[in-house]
Amino acid sequence: MAFRRKRRHSETDPFTDLLFNALLGFTFMFLIAVFFLNPPTQTGEIPAKAEYIVTATWESGRPDDVDLWVQGPGGDTVWYLHPEAGLMNLDRDDRGLINDEMIVDGVRVTNELNQEVVTIRGRAPGEYIVNLQYYASQTGQPIVADVVVSRVNPRLQIVFKDQITLDYPGQERTAVRFTVDPDGSVSHVNTLPKSIVQ
Repeated sequence: MAFRRKRRHSETDPFTDLLFNALLGFTFMFLIAVFFLNPPTQTGEIPAKAEYIVTATWESGRPDDVDLWVQGPGGDTVWYLHPEAGLMNLDRDDRGLINDEMIVDGVRVTNELNQEVVTIRGRAPGEYIVNLQYYASQTGQPIVADVVVSRVNPRLQIVFKDQITLDYPGQERTAVRFTVDPDGSVSHVNTLPKSIVQ
């Protein structure tokens, strides 16, 4: 008596398995490609590099306007009408109380800080001249401004800090002159007057 073996037929054949695995592989590669095409956005990070920061700050809430002028080694000067020159940028032009108000969630908010900021984004060797000008006055009173020059890299170092008094509108005073040496260090810090206001 001969026994015949019955062939078992599987419910899926090898060709269907191959197609399913290929589809699974393409789906996986598509998801990886989408992940790398859309990297997560990083908010709030501004990679602005500065080597030196110059600030002039005067009495908060005062309506009077003081302008910061900085002249670099090549003779280029940054000021309110020329906010970029070489490696220097006027990052904040403060006009007293003008443009200090904004509406946040329906509430009027006032920023009373009076400050002008110039950043120097490199170490170009040569002399830098920092001047203040009493541009406009609503009070008619003298202004005392705190001037600070800071070296930021490789660590924070105060190069110069002093108070400068401006007695009347239109007056220009040299706050500080300093020299950046080829190695990035600062020398020859002085207050010899030189007019750079145009």
